[in-house]
Amino acid sequence: MKVKNMVTIVGMAVVLALLSAGAAISAQDRYTLKVPGGLAFSEFRGYEGWQTIAISHGALLAVILGNPAMIDAYKAGIPGNGKPFPDGAKIAKIHWNRKKNETEPGQPFVPGTLHDVDFMVKDSKRFADSGGWGYAEFEYDTASEAFRPGTEADKPPQRNDAKCGAACHTVAKNQDFVFTAYGKR
Repeated sequence: MKVKNMVTIVGMAVVLALLSAGAAISAQDRYTLKVPGGLAFSEFRGYEGWQTIAISHGALLAVILGNPAMIDAYKAGIPGNGKPFPDGAKIAKIHWNRKKNETEPGQPFVPGTLHDVDFMVKDSKRFADSGGWGYAEFEYDTASEAFRPGTEADKPPQRNDAKCGAACHTVAKNQDFVFTAYGKR
């Protein structure tokens, strides 16, 4: 009887281990995603912990984050001093769908479900024909909890290559193609 119980317990442990491994295997590894032209999600590993540059709101709520090279450049006066951002500077912009705030009357909206994540990286050699910047936009699907490169079918439409933001960012050419100002701290 004890051997039978032991076999049952070991068998259950093996089944649970296999189920856990299957769930881990089926979960998306967002760091394997890449947009045409080579810009990869993996180039922005750790973006969630970067310093805040600014926030924005409209149809979506967003936080704009910068890696240490980007923050150091802002602190040195770039782009206001006329100098370009250095190669290696990176920006991440996380968008959420707006959700009505039920607890604080002074703030009508708070982040709801994740909508997408946008990335920019300064690499003047790799992206010489797009102002020195590479771009990527990854849409998030709440149901599958997975990211995918943005497409022209998305709202707003996204050309899904590493130069997808170049046309839009030309209006910010005098700020080295960066829209977001670093607010006084």
